[in-house]
This record gives sequence, C-alpha cells and structure tokens, in this order.
Amino acid sequence: MQRIVSVFNKSQQDAFLPHVESGLFTFIGATTENPSFEVNSALLSRAAVYVLQSLTEDDLKNIVLRAQGIQAVPAIEPDALARLLAYADGDARRLLNTLETLSMAASREKVDPVTDAWLMRVLGERMRRYDKGGEQFYDTISALHKSVRGSDPDAALYWFVRMLDGGADPRYMARRLIRMASEDVGLADPRALRLALDAAEVYERLGSPEGELTLAQCVIYLAMAPKSNAAYKAFNEAKAFVKKDGTRPVPMHLRNAPTKLMKELDYGKGYRYAHDEEDGFAAGERYLPDGMPDPYFYRPVPRGLEIKIADKLVELRKRNSAAG
Repeated sequence: MQRIVSVFNKSQQDAFLPHVESGLFTFIGATTENPSFEVNSALLSRAAVYVLQSLTEDDLKNIVLRAQGIQAVPAIEPDALARLLAYADGDARRLLNTLETLSMAASREKVDPVTDAWLMRVLGERMRRYDKGGEQFYDTISALHKSVRGSDPDAALYWFVRMLDGGADPRYMARRLIRMASEDVGLADPRALRLALDAAEVYERLGSPEGELTLAQCVIYLAMAPKSNAAYKAFNEAKAFVKKDGTRPVPMHLRNAPTKLMKELDYGKGYRYAHDEEDGFAAGERYLPDGMPDPYFYRPVPRGLEIKIADKLVELRKRNSAAG
C-alpha cells in the first residue's frame, strides 16, 4: 500500500471520489479546519468523521510539569502559568512551542522564576488566543451577535473585547454592529441604526484605541434595545415571493404618465393623491398588483416602537376594510 501525503483543494479532491467508492483508495485525512468547509461534500459523506477534543487544563499542567522535570523550562509563577495555559487553549503543540521560546528567553536573561509581568513583556503579542482567519473567527462573531440578540450586555461586551484583543479590525466590528441594528433591533428602536452608524463614524475620526470605546457603547446599547426581526423577515419573505411569482403588471392607476399619449392610454387614471385625503390616507386604495392577495409580509412585534406601528397598521386596515 502506498501512502500519499499532500494538500488538495476541493476541485482536486473530486479525482479521489470514484477510487474511494471502488475501494481502490483508503481515504484517511487530518485537518485543523472544519471539514464541512474544507473537504468536498461528496467525499465527506462517504467518510467517518472523528473529532479530536482539546486537552484539559490538567493535561496541559502535566505537560509543563514534565518539561520542568527534565529541566527544560524554569519555574513559572502561578499567574504566569495560568496565562500560559489559557493561551494554549487546549493545544499541546502551541504550549510546547511557547515553552521552548520562553525557556530560551529566560536562559538568555537569567530569569527564574518566570513572572506574569515578564511573560507579557517577552511574549505579549503571542499571548493572544484568537485566530482571526479561521473557524474561531466566525464562532466568536456568532457568539457576539447572539449575545446582542439575547439582550445580554455583559456577554456581548466580553465577545466584543475578545475579538478586539485577538486583532479583529474595528472597522469590521463596526459593520457587524450596523447589521445587528438592522437585523435584530430593527424598527423596535430605529435609533439603534443611527447610533451604530455614528459609532462607525466616530471610530473613523478617532481610530484605536479611543474609538473602540464608542463601539463598545454601541454594543451595550444594541444589547439593551428592544428587539425585532420583523423587517428582516418581511424583506426575506418578499424576496422569496417575488422570486417564485410571475411578473405582475403595474396597475394602471399607479403608472407614471409623463406624456400625453400615456394619459390618453389611462396611465395614472383614478389615482388618489394621499396628501389630499383625510389624515393623509386614501382609505380603500390598492397599491398591490391586480389580483394579488394581501401578503402581510410585515408583522410588527409587541416590543418598542413596533407596538405603536402595529396599532397604526390595525387602524389603517380597519379604514381600508370600511371603505370597501
């Protein structure tokens, strides 16, 4: 049996599929990435996936003790050890690589024991435990988004700071906050979107680290704001409806009539100018295509400003019904 060790993109992985199915190849792979993203779905469906779990803190401590037992690393104070274990994040290889770097630096500077302050001075930037290019990036932004949606300001602030500490671009964070304001707060508090836009502008003016405080204020505001995804859902439902529906003509009374010929063809005929009607509302007027039933895409939730919006909708629909 011949062993082939290489890295293949998804297109190249297709070549393996018939040989794996025939039994000619025994497919064994390992990846530090999520196989759902990195392995061809057809190949993945024909394989058993085994997930290796991270090492526990006790496991990592034992590795450090064994290294100290052979005098490979100096003594490490408790605070520094806790930081090291947190940085390793369950990864023995990361811990061993860091211990090797630490041992060489400590030997060169004759440091024993290793203190937390010295550790941060020597390995400060490496102490970040955040992978801004991999799966953890998306997991962390997901945690932030869900914490805001769940109205937990402490959790939202924690994940926000985790991302900043890991090197995430604050401009990216600002864009995500703007999306949260639209997607999860919506019309329950329209001020949230304006505040998110203002926070992004403030960051552009101040930069880091001063501008990050304004982004943090926005995170807290969004977390505490009343929530509504009614506009988000309405937009998606409308998109789905239009995609599967036929192209309905614009009713004649809603058409534009900039020329004499169009007016002679009854473009715009019978249109009621809402500003001239009682309360600025043309009761009974139809604005949907002829024959299309009311879709009711937008359904306000009973929170924040949408309580008043819902009341207004009920009132207007009653007036439409009464007008026939």
